[in-house]
Amino acid sequence: MKDRFYRFLTFLARHLGAWAFLLVAWFIATGYFLFFPKRVAVSVRFYRRLFPGRPRLYPLWCAWRQYHHFVRVFLDRFLLTEGADLPTTYEGWDHLVAAAESGRGGIVLMSHVGNWEIAARLLRRYGQSHPRMKLLLYLGEKHREQIERRQKKSVAKSGIRVIAVPEEGGSPMDIVEGLNFLREGGLVSMTGDRLWGRDPRTVDVRFAGGRARIPETPFVLALMSGAPLLIFFACRTRGGVYQLITKPPLKVRAASRAARADAIAAAAQTYADALEETVRAHPFEWYHFEPFLIEDPAAGPGG
Repeated sequence: MKDRFYRFLTFLARHLGAWAFLLVAWFIATGYFLFFPKRVAVSVRFYRRLFPGRPRLYPLWCAWRQYHHFVRVFLDRFLLTEGADLPTTYEGWDHLVAAAESGRGGIVLMSHVGNWEIAARLLRRYGQSHPRMKLLLYLGEKHREQIERRQKKSVAKSGIRVIAVPEEGGSPMDIVEGLNFLREGGLVSMTGDRLWGRDPRTVDVRFAGGRARIPETPFVLALMSGAPLLIFFACRTRGGVYQLITKPPLKVRAASRAARADAIAAAAQTYADALEETVRAHPFEWYHFEPFLIEDPAAGPGG
């Protein structure tokens, strides 16, 4: 969605109400669904693998619901920037508090189930009562994504530290900055299901009866720093309630240099299993619109 469309939608919401926003956004989502068949096919192939026993048209129905659920993300983002309180439940908040108060920090492993910006803002609100809780986000930077740039500026203004990683890949200093942030007891958030850069280091995992390739960096950072991995999901449930979930802390440890690859692979598979379980439970909240499974014939390098 282009920035001018988003500005138009927010204008409607301010002057006419949320119903006008949702009505126009529904037509925009329908247009994307009808006129970008190659992108829709990516979603259909994913849902076919995720639900192999369902009727033939079910994956297409899932893709339709996926595109139209995405509309709600834009409205909820707007409501948050306007100061509204979205109804929220939290399971595992104590894991984040413990990581922040331990002085070692933690790596919050997010995904494309739900929306990263809404998740970060809700985390920030929860963390306001804990002065030691600081959050740093690593975010991919797309040169042509106007709304993505608007989101990242808005998140940074909310008090969350942001490191934008260019499409061609980040600098080693970005990782050093993350390590220093962890040593200060901060929480470093990274995406676990999206590759970034021209030649990223990856790890293969089992997913939905096939394989996927996910970034190695979060698991390497956990191994290097000794900080726990905190697998995190934010899903919008019925009634517009956001369900935030932080899994129990996962340690990435290796007794020797030779054992590092196995330790990273085991942690990555734990994350992939949690991701698959969550996507099955909230299939329409899967906002990963690029090929994810390696076997997907539409997938380019990195799946």
